[in-house]
Amino acid sequence: MSALPPCPQCGSTFTYEDGARCVCPECAHEWDRAAAAETVPAGLLVRDANGNELKDGDSVTVIKDLKVKGSSLVVKVGTKVKNIRLVEGDHDIDCKVDGIGPMKLKSEFVRKA
Repeated sequence: MSALPPCPQCGSTFTYEDGARCVCPECAHEWDRAAAAETVPAGLLVRDANGNELKDGDSVTVIKDLKVKGSSLVVKVGTKVKNIRLVEGDHDIDCKVDGIGPMKLKSEFVRKA
């Protein structure tokens, strides 16, 4: 039995295969398994503040208060962010922070949870 990836939308580990697609029974999200494997560009290596390698679907903890540009919100130290997605660029983590919404973070301000 092969290990299926967690749901990219809600992070649930109870995913199952339906033909060539994966399905999440908790949020009903469906995605193509082959396309999900290609989301991280080849050779992309992202490390957290402690030097640990990060992968798609990991959970991280914020290590510094981060002001949200364009608003008065602040992401506090110790905020846990689940189900990250790695992208290329200056802000190399794409995620959804509870209470704030979708945003991009720099890997130097997080540590692997």
